[in-house]
Amino acid sequence: MGIEIKTVAVAGAGTMGQGIAISCARAGYPVCLFDVNEQICERALTLVEQHLNHLVERGKIDASTSAEILKRIRISTDPTKLRADLVIEAIAEKMELKQDLFKMTEQINGENTILATNTSSLSVTKVASGLKHPERCAGLHFFNPAHVMKLVEVVAGKQTAPDVLATLREFAKKIGKMPVDAKDSPGFIVNRVARHFYVEPLLAVEKEWATHEVIDELMRASGFKMGPFELMDLIGIDVNYAVTESVYMGFNKAEKFKPSRVQKDKIDKGELGRKSGKGFYAYSKK
Repeated sequence: MGIEIKTVAVAGAGTMGQGIAISCARAGYPVCLFDVNEQICERALTLVEQHLNHLVERGKIDASTSAEILKRIRISTDPTKLRADLVIEAIAEKMELKQDLFKMTEQINGENTILATNTSSLSVTKVASGLKHPERCAGLHFFNPAHVMKLVEVVAGKQTAPDVLATLREFAKKIGKMPVDAKDSPGFIVNRVARHFYVEPLLAVEKEWATHEVIDELMRASGFKMGPFELMDLIGIDVNYAVTESVYMGFNKAEKFKPSRVQKDKIDKGELGRKSGKGFYAYSKK
């Protein structure tokens, strides 16, 4: 039997955290959106409001519904506010940061609180390894943009309790998502399969077999909504690289998952995609 979730806290107010918060708030859940950086918190709320206004303009929701959804999201830079029935972390893809956050969060919540990591590829079992109640920790992997994409991978760590998984599946459905069970293996399902959508085009550019513009154009002509380089810019080149690196290490440096120096060069230059104003393409920053 699952546990009832009435409140949600989201740690990390970046693009992914914003999308998760919107999805939860639209489903009626009060949400605390936390980040250590006050400017990021304030910008997150502005972007959430802009998204809701866009939905009103398109006739998807009315103005009163938009106002109600916005009221359900509160921002905070105080980590002690991460008290909820479900805490979802969407912070940087670094094991130590996730472990430290969950250790702190576990201390301020009751033993029934579920801790869900939105990690793209790190081991859920390892994220939970330092907790007093690792059975309360699981993976809840959303896809970017989280408020649009329907798929959510529900990942069981070695000690995750069955009722936690049942609760997360039901929660995902309540916020309009399609939950799919995934094993705790590098990249889970989607990111493992999708690595070659990025790795092979990056290799083609590195070897000068084709330009990124040509590859994207060909992929769109083949029926894809976006080419791999457009998608990397949307996700964040640094985020995409971190996932590839994690999968690469998780499979004992298998050559087929080897990260690209093309991506690494972009990261070193600060060209991270849409969020920085430039990646493989240039973007106007509003």
